[in-house]
Amino acid sequence: MSTRTSARRTQLTGHFTYAGWEERVLGDRPEGAYPRLAHAAVTNAFSGGIEAGDTTCEYTIVYLTEKTGTFTGMELLDGSVDGCRGTFVVEERGSFDERGSVRCTFEVVPGSGTGELAGLRGTGAFTQEPGQASVPYTFDYDFG
Repeated sequence: MSTRTSARRTQLTGHFTYAGWEERVLGDRPEGAYPRLAHAAVTNAFSGGIEAGDTTCEYTIVYLTEKTGTFTGMELLDGSVDGCRGTFVVEERGSFDERGSVRCTFEVVPGSGTGELAGLRGTGAFTQEPGQASVPYTFDYDFG
């Protein structure tokens, strides 16, 4: 859903849900040893300003403790942004804390937009609180 437009930049809002999460530990660190690396293959479903079902997302996770850490990832979205159809990729960076809160910012990978999304530029963010099944996001975009 489009919420405002200013000087060519539009802010969208919506929600996403995790459709799948498969995680595995990387390396041969002993159980309970930190820091620890992991890899997660994730699928999400976006609704609102971004409409995209079954995205492809790959995260590299650094666990600093059992419940805290950081992550980076790439996510391929195939669907629409504010009604314009195509695909694009976002690069994500975030952290999670002992309460289970996740904070993440993301940015469109330059040149990754296809179809009506060719030239898409944008940044976004989300915060997921413990127990939250549907995660709200914001996304500011324009076309370069």
